[in-house]
Amino acid sequence: MTKTVLYARVSTADQTLEHQRTQAEKAGFKIDKVIADHGVSGVSTKLAERPEGKRLFDILRPGDTLVVRWVDRLGRDYRDVSDSIRHFMGEGVVIKTVINSMVFDGATKNPIQQAVRDALIAFMAATAEAQATATKEAQKAGIAAAQAGDPKAYRGRKPSYDRAMFEKVTGMLDQSAGASAIAAVTGLTRQAILRIRDDRAGAEKALALWSL
Repeated sequence: MTKTVLYARVSTADQTLEHQRTQAEKAGFKIDKVIADHGVSGVSTKLAERPEGKRLFDILRPGDTLVVRWVDRLGRDYRDVSDSIRHFMGEGVVIKTVINSMVFDGATKNPIQQAVRDALIAFMAATAEAQATATKEAQKAGIAAAQAGDPKAYRGRKPSYDRAMFEKVTGMLDQSAGASAIAAVTGLTRQAILRIRDDRAGAEKALALWSL
C-alpha cells in the first residue's frame, strides 16, 4: 500500500513541526507518516546524513508521495537538493510541495514536461541556496554590528515582532497572502508586513541585532 510521508526540518530559524503539518493538511494532504529533523542545518548537512532525513531513503517505495513545505526543507545546498529530488524520482516516488503545489514526478516520458520539470528543480534548488546565503549574511552583519563599539548605537529601532511572528508572516507571504490579511491575523501593522515582505534579509538582521 502506498503512503504519503511528510518530511519537516525544524530549527530555531524555521517553522515548527506542528505548523508544517497543519499547512500540509490544510492544503489537502492526508499524511500517513511524519519524519522530522530538529536543529539540523540544511546548508552543512546533507539530507542523507541527517538523523531522520536518511530514513526517507529507506522507507520510501515506488508509488509513495513525499510532501515538504518547500524544497528548502530538503536542504539549502543546490547540489544536495537537486540530487535528492532526482534520486527519489528515480525510485518512483512523487515529491510534492505545500507552497505553490509543485509536483516532481519521474514517471513522465514527455520531453517537454521533462524539460520543464528539470528546469523547475534547478531553479528551486538554486533559490533555496540563495535564500540561505542571504539569511546567513544578514545574521553575520547583525552580529558584527552589535559587536562594534556600543551595540545600541547600531541596533536601530527594535522590531515590533519576534522570531516566531516573523516566521508566521513569511510563511503566509510564501502562500501569497496579502499584507492586510496577514496584519489581521498577526496583529502587526500593514506597514510592518510590507517591510518584511520587501526586505527579509533586513528583517533577519534586525532580529539578530536585538537577539530576538
